[in-house]
Amino acid sequence: MRGARVVGAGVVAAVLLVGGASGAAGAGRGPEADLAYHGSASLVGGEVDLRFTPRNHGPSAVPDATVRLRWSEPLADRQELPDGCARAGVRAVLCRVGALGADEFGERIALRVRLREVPSEVQLEIDTVWSGGAVDRNPANDRQRVLILETGDAYYF
Repeated sequence: MRGARVVGAGVVAAVLLVGGASGAAGAGRGPEADLAYHGSASLVGGEVDLRFTPRNHGPSAVPDATVRLRWSEPLADRQELPDGCARAGVRAVLCRVGALGADEFGERIALRVRLREVPSEVQLEIDTVWSGGAVDRNPANDRQRVLILETGDAYYF
């Protein structure tokens, strides 16, 4: 399944079942990697524009990874998500990060999601849910919480 593009929730679910949803935390086995996500998000008229870049601080490569994006508000029923991303419930989206060498940046992930309502703010939580068997002994930097106000301004994380 490595190298395949994730195009639906079924494929993402299969990846999580094979790799385990707790692959980022690990049980102390496997190579050590340190994933982090940095980017920006803005909110206008109930739409969140999100752009971020994954990075593996190492010391080992990650064969494949999946990041979960959760919003504090429900998403609209219909979404146009990029290849590699799939809906994962009422408030979440999973996106395939792909393989990351040690001390390398991954491909930038950009998506726009529509919220069901038009709130004045939304909180976004970002975390790794699968890391291809790599163990992240510093999971604090791969978990982000971003408060995004409905101002149209970019909020950086």
